[in-house]
Amino acid sequence: MIRIGPAGWSYDDWAGLVYPKPKPRGFDPLAFLAGYFDALELNTSFYGPISRHNAELWMKRTEFNRDFRFTAKLWKRFTHERDAVWTADDVRQTREGLDALHEAGKLGAVLMQFPWSFRNTEENRDWLDELVTTFSGWPLVLEVRHESWNVPDVFAELAERGVGFVNIDQPLFQDSLGPSARVTSSVGYVRVHGRNYRNWFRETANARERYDYLYPAKELKPWAERTKEIAKHPRVGDVYVVTNNHVRGKGIANAMMLQTMLTGRKVHAPEALVREYRATLGPYVLPPETETAEPPGASPAG
Repeated sequence: MIRIGPAGWSYDDWAGLVYPKPKPRGFDPLAFLAGYFDALELNTSFYGPISRHNAELWMKRTEFNRDFRFTAKLWKRFTHERDAVWTADDVRQTREGLDALHEAGKLGAVLMQFPWSFRNTEENRDWLDELVTTFSGWPLVLEVRHESWNVPDVFAELAERGVGFVNIDQPLFQDSLGPSARVTSSVGYVRVHGRNYRNWFRETANARERYDYLYPAKELKPWAERTKEIAKHPRVGDVYVVTNNHVRGKGIANAMMLQTMLTGRKVHAPEALVREYRATLGPYVLPPETETAEPPGASPAG
């Protein structure tokens, strides 16, 4: 199954575009998104371990959509803070919430996202090997951004260990990893970050500036074809397509466009989002008069 969704759901600039403004009493943004999409990539798990309580609450809030799955970024302690080896307590804390999702069958993948500076060196290969061993019970996928990883022995090792490879779209500079449709496990994964060349490597740029990009249809269509190619691979069971260009709901608009490109069916969309990006999004969504007041299952969860 191909599941599409955004990275994260808590962004102030989504108010009045993705979410209603003012929000109705009891409005649940997570349930709202689960009415439109079958996947969501957790951002909060990158900044710190999530609790079992929160994981169970999130599952409860999305249980009306039986196809819905979470993917989760691994805590940055394991991917970005590599000056010292992790501890047993780091692992224990990380497992708490993600094990709850995994045990319930709601954890589609755990994303080991490394920065562009993480090169294919012996030291980094050892770090990655230990990381895969530590969390081997989870459906792991690897995102690297440097071209040095684009070699056959890396893909062979990932396949041997059952680790998925994340196919990414990013601004292409020298030594940046380019687009692909690579499969190394039963989990296919695609992440589109936008193509904001001006701010991608600018040291003073914040996340909002870096991920501020709306894909036109001509740039998304090749990714729809790559996604289909990944889904047809005999090894693949599920494919996750995540839009990380979150600024002002642009990733939501692009996720909806990809849904239509992959299924051939127009989708529901928040009316305010359609108004904002009508020229790009409009051809891929149902007109407001055919839309229900809320997407199925998007009523506030108790």
